[in-house]
Amino acid sequence: MSDRGMQEAREFLERNPDINSIDLMIGDINGVIRGKRIPRDSLLKAYEEGVCLPASLFALDINGNTIEETGLGLDQGEGDRLCFPVPGTLSRVPWQDRPCAQLLMSMYENDHSPFVYDPRHVLQRVLDRFSDLGLTPVVAVETEFYVIDRDRDDEHQLQPPVSPVSGKRDRQCQVYSLSDLDDYCDFLESIQQAAMTQNLPVDTAIAECAPGQFEINLKHRPDAMQACDEAVLLKRLIKGVAARHSMEATFMAKPYNQEAGSGTHIHVSLIDSEGNNRFCSRDDSPLGNELLQQAVAGVLALMPESMVVFAPNANSYRRFQPGFYVPMSQTWGADNRTVAVRIPGGNPAARRLEHRVAGADANPYLLVASILAGIHYGLTHRLDVPEPVSGNAYASHPPSLPNSWIQALDQWQQNEILPEYLGQEFCRVYHANRYGERQLFMRHVSSQEYDWYLRSV
Repeated sequence: MSDRGMQEAREFLERNPDINSIDLMIGDINGVIRGKRIPRDSLLKAYEEGVCLPASLFALDINGNTIEETGLGLDQGEGDRLCFPVPGTLSRVPWQDRPCAQLLMSMYENDHSPFVYDPRHVLQRVLDRFSDLGLTPVVAVETEFYVIDRDRDDEHQLQPPVSPVSGKRDRQCQVYSLSDLDDYCDFLESIQQAAMTQNLPVDTAIAECAPGQFEINLKHRPDAMQACDEAVLLKRLIKGVAARHSMEATFMAKPYNQEAGSGTHIHVSLIDSEGNNRFCSRDDSPLGNELLQQAVAGVLALMPESMVVFAPNANSYRRFQPGFYVPMSQTWGADNRTVAVRIPGGNPAARRLEHRVAGADANPYLLVASILAGIHYGLTHRLDVPEPVSGNAYASHPPSLPNSWIQALDQWQQNEILPEYLGQEFCRVYHANRYGERQLFMRHVSSQEYDWYLRSV
C-alpha cells in the first residue's frame, strides 16, 4: 500500500480514538458485501500487508452457497488471495450504536496482480480502453428502493411501513410526492447525515411511484470506479439507516406483485483531457452529436449480451412488465422515459446518455462495465444509431430483449463482443455462478404452485 494509504489510516485513527473495530468489506459477484471484522490495532497491518480472503468469495450465490462449477471452490482447495484497501473509503459507520468503521477492499493474486474475478478489476479492464482513447467516462448512479415494515401483513406478505407522521399505512401511488418526503423526512435526513459522514455525494431524494418507494441520486463523478464504490456503499448505508428507523430497505427488483419494480439508472458522458464534454453538439441538438449517437448505437448493440448483468436473478425478470416504465426493447430517444437509452434534456453542456434497463439488484461495477463496453464498441466501430423513438416506445416497439433468466443465460453463452471487454474467464465464471443459482432456485416449489396446481391437475 502506498504511503498515502498508510497516512490515511493513521490520520483516521488519530481523529477517531473511540473506534475499536473495522469492517473490511468486499463486494462479491452479486454485489453483496462480504468480508471480515478486525480490531483497531490491525488496521495499519491491513493497509501494509493486506488481508486474506478465499478466492471462492467470487463463487458465492446470493445465499452464500459456493457454486463449485465456477472452479473457484474445492477445485482450488479454497485457497486465499490478498485483499487491499480502496483509498478514500475508510469511514465511520454512523448508524451503529457502537463506535466502528468500515473499509472497502479489492482482491489481488498473491503476486499483487489483479484478481480477474473481482468486479472492480473487471470494470478497470474496460476503463483502460478509454484511457487509450484519451477519454474519461463521467458516471452518475441513480438507485430506487423500497422501505418496508418489519412486520408482514395477515397473509404474511410484504407491506409498506406506517407513516411516522400520519400513523397510517400508505396504500396510494404518489410519484414525486412532497408529502411522502415529509412523512419520511427523519429517515431521509438520517441518510443525508450518514452520507456526509462517509463522504458520499448524495444529491436528490425522490418519492417514486409506489408506497414506500424512493430514489436516491449520487452526483456525477469523473471516475467511474469511484461512482460504483459509492453506489455500493450507499446501498449498505440505506439498509443500515432503515434498520435504525425500525424499517427494512430492499433493493429487490420487484418486491410487490402489483407495484412498480426498482431500477438502477446510469448516466454517462465522456470528457477529454481538457474537461470538455465530447457528447455536446455545437448546434445544441437534443439528440447530441455524432459521438453520442455512436455511443448509443454501441450500448443498444450490446444490450442483449448484457441482459444477465442488468437482470441477474430470478426476481429481476418480474420487473419487465408493460406499464411499469421498464424498457423491454432496444430503443433510444430524446427526453423520453419509455426508451432504453434516454438523452436527458437540459443544459446542452451536460449532454449525456441515461441507461434505464437495469434493476436495483444489479452489481454496479458489472453494470457500468457493460454499459461502457457498449459505448467503447460503438465509438471504435463508428456504429450507426437506429431512428430515435418519439412517443410511447412500449406501443411502437414490441419486447425484443431476453425476458427470462434462462434466455439471458443462454444469450450470455453465445456472446461474442462483451467477453472481449469483461474477460473470457470472468464471463465463464459469471455464467457458472448465475446458472448454478438458477438450478438451486428451480428446485424450490413455491406456495403459488400449490395454490394453482395441487388440487387442479
